[in-house]
Amino acid sequence: MKNKLIKLVLNKGRIEKKAIEILHESGYDVSELLDKGRKLLFKIEKKNDTGEAGEIEVVLAKAADVITYIEHGVCDVGIVGKDTIMEYGKSFYEVLDLNFEKCKFSLAGIKGRKFYNGYDNKVIATKYPNVTKKYFMEKGYDVEIVKIDGSVELAPLLGLADGIVDLVATGETLRENGLEVYEDIAQISSRVIVNKASIKMKKNEIDAFIRTVGAVVNRL
Repeated sequence: MKNKLIKLVLNKGRIEKKAIEILHESGYDVSELLDKGRKLLFKIEKKNDTGEAGEIEVVLAKAADVITYIEHGVCDVGIVGKDTIMEYGKSFYEVLDLNFEKCKFSLAGIKGRKFYNGYDNKVIATKYPNVTKKYFMEKGYDVEIVKIDGSVELAPLLGLADGIVDLVATGETLRENGLEVYEDIAQISSRVIVNKASIKMKKNEIDAFIRTVGAVVNRL
């Protein structure tokens, strides 16, 4: 019986590069992905022990679009950051932590200030309003959220916000701007997500793919 074709969508950029490395280590021919030009859609092959080739289709997309393609079922499997999952995700399975692109969601602000002091509602600047809203709701704390698309570090420095919620890796950018982490919100890394219908319709193919990728991640 012929295998069903898996459609894999990758978050373009740093996650894409690491995912391609994992696909290569998993036995796929990724040469076309390494010399892709402006193409966004590819078919790559992997030969099994009998020499027969199996294909997967690879789609390159922006982070939020990875979620959209998985939830709408036009792609079966996605590789995207946990930050995007937390901000945009609704209906899919998160099946594997790939353990790369690690960082944290953190609440930060001007160094030395006590964020929770006083009775006024705090203003939070962030690129991630859904994550921020959920976090403070769970703490039972009312905040005003200001959506920022650029460098959120500027918001407390200019007096726009009392704090920021953002991704923090080394914290160097915060320190250089006189800011510090007040508290960590969540650990972030790249994850594998799967469409709910696909995991039933293409169970054998997806299970085999996840096992192969998981074994490679454990080696790297």
